[in-house]
Amino acid sequence: MDHEAVRDTVRLHRARRKARIEHRKRTKRAGLRFWVVLVLLLVASVVLSVIIWSEIQNLFGL
Repeated sequence: MDHEAVRDTVRLHRARRKARIEHRKRTKRAGLRFWVVLVLLLVASVVLSVIIWSEIQNLFGL
């Protein structure tokens, strides 16, 4: 068997393994980013709701 072909095959498999590992890492990071953004939006909406409710109470004297 040709040594060049063996080296090329090994390189190909290493590249595929590295790409698969990188894809898993990117997927995990994307999931984490999604939850962080979701929590931040939830906190922002709660804060905005409290501020708006406070202003309504001040405006109408509730």
